[in-house]
Amino acid sequence: MDVLRRPPADPAFRADVLAGLTAPIRAIPARWLYDRRGSELFEAITQLPEYYPTRADTALLEQHAAAVAEIVGTGDVVVEFGSGSSTKTPILLRATSPAAYVPVDISGDFLRESSAALQSIFPDLPLYPVEADFMRPFQLPDAVAQKTKLGFFPGSTIGNMVPGTAVDLLRAMRQTLGVGSFLLIAMDRVKSVETLLAAYDDSQGVTAEFNLNLLHRINRELDGSIPVGAFRHRAVWNDGFSRIEMHLEALRDVRFEVDGCAFEMRAGETIHTENSHKYGRRDARLLLTAGGWTVTNEWTAEGDSFAILLARADPLRFAP
Repeated sequence: MDVLRRPPADPAFRADVLAGLTAPIRAIPARWLYDRRGSELFEAITQLPEYYPTRADTALLEQHAAAVAEIVGTGDVVVEFGSGSSTKTPILLRATSPAAYVPVDISGDFLRESSAALQSIFPDLPLYPVEADFMRPFQLPDAVAQKTKLGFFPGSTIGNMVPGTAVDLLRAMRQTLGVGSFLLIAMDRVKSVETLLAAYDDSQGVTAEFNLNLLHRINRELDGSIPVGAFRHRAVWNDGFSRIEMHLEALRDVRFEVDGCAFEMRAGETIHTENSHKYGRRDARLLLTAGGWTVTNEWTAEGDSFAILLARADPLRFAP
């Protein structure tokens, strides 16, 4: 009799979870929050009244997409990093009339579904979904490899990375897109702590469910025995690093196994799961410059509370 077997776990997921749980300060990279269920929950988060980044980002795109198209031209290939459900993408596609669209996401099932939905809106647009970890350089489809690209990174997702990792990502994007390409990127600004905490610890508990879903994923994919009910979601503002941090806090002493390895956590200990850095105007430009991008234009929401920046990958110079 055939026995149903669980698909093998992603070896990178296993390695990151085991390394993170054994580290002196426990932490698991935020990208593993986005399995299918995690991606669905994040889309729900973007609709919450407390979660302002989606509304601010969308409003800026609606106001300035035409200006972006005027600067970069039309007929390029739009490459979206971490495309999700691509809810903001139609705004940019209508303005730029690209030759093709390449959505890139780590969640394959979610990527295919969102791509199909977008294709129904733009039936004549060549669309090439790429399932990849965009934190590293990856190969674009041959059909678009030689065309000029406009990278699209909305939602202030760059804030999820510590600055060194963010610079590595920007360099990987430059390598993937090539010299002469453009990047349209969103960055969140520093604002009141009350507003920030509400956005990452909503009253309906959706963000908490999103964070705790990581433990369910570990149990499911890595034969874990984590007592999910013994943990709670915590969001804190770390002023020294200018970021919101998400943690999973043990409510009591716990013991569990993951992939055959035993772990213990004391009540009050946490697993650090995500950061959301907030950048000032100069900080944002310096980060992009370090990643190999030259800012050409910047548009900000009222009160300088949120920004989208357009940057170009110029040839590298040897001059200081």
